Amino acid sequence: MSEEVYNVAIIGSGPAGWTAGLYAARANLAPILFTGYPLGGQLSLTTEIENYPGLREGITGPELIEIMRAQAERFGTRVYETEVTKVDLLRHPFVLTTELGEFRSKTVIIATGSSPRRLGLPSEEKFFGRGVSTCATCDGFFFRGKVVAVVGGGDSAMEEATYLTRFATKVYVIHRRDRLRASQIMQQRAFANPKIEFKWNRIVTEILGDLKVEGVRLRSTVDSTEEILPIDGLFLAIGHEPNTQLFRGQLEIDEYGYLVTDRRQRTNIPGVFACGDVQDRIYRQAITAAGSGCAAALEAERFLAEMEQRGYPEIR
Repeated sequence: MSEEVYNVAIIGSGPAGWTAGLYAARANLAPILFTGYPLGGQLSLTTEIENYPGLREGITGPELIEIMRAQAERFGTRVYETEVTKVDLLRHPFVLTTELGEFRSKTVIIATGSSPRRLGLPSEEKFFGRGVSTCATCDGFFFRGKVVAVVGGGDSAMEEATYLTRFATKVYVIHRRDRLRASQIMQQRAFANPKIEFKWNRIVTEILGDLKVEGVRLRSTVDSTEEILPIDGLFLAIGHEPNTQLFRGQLEIDEYGYLVTDRRQRTNIPGVFACGDVQDRIYRQAITAAGSGCAAALEAERFLAEMEQRGYPEIR
């Protein structure tokens, strides 16, 4: 373990992590950031972004991440392209274990994001970013005048389907049961929309196409019969898994698996902050993640100033 104790250690390299690095670096806190894999998180899988403020033209997710990284590094964020495999947040300084060794830090900002649940099909990987998406807000515009399908039966699926009717000529909702889990108000909106048609008691067994999605193979959960549904795009809305496994047993986690924070991005452990999708199950947008990363860095700066006044290392 290095004898050096850092001011701020950031875990994660999505919009929340890079923004936290930028603000912490500009505050002369010399933060370190561990990228994890994949670098850039979910944004690295987004083909085109047109709803991030300040961009005249569309930009790919990896391009936006690279710009954020360059900006954070320009002000002094030290980047380690490695994964944090273990944390000890029950003693101070906090200890982060990586493939490169152990690092100690006075504060930790967690920006590990969440991962959308997948169907687990080989064809799903083939077409991800080429007709298969997990974000209607991100990619819906590119299906203007097309026919798409949404997989899922909860509020998120109904929101995605309703949103997609702004662009698509037809939206199928594919659900494995004969009733929805969504709230009544969300169901009513979807049922009342003439562009939405439900495919009940069906699951997707294969995504079809050559260079892009051209259809899906559906199997009945009642009698196992199959059918081909021609579509141009498939949106998965079967939930997200926040990447919180590393922190279980140390930080408070809600019933959905997300880290619990207050309005100032503080977790239940003083000096540990969380931002982005790892603590946000509602919005899950690049811009909201970036905003919470900014807040986490400002709070870390405030925490360090208060800690210095009290006399390090007595922080609790």
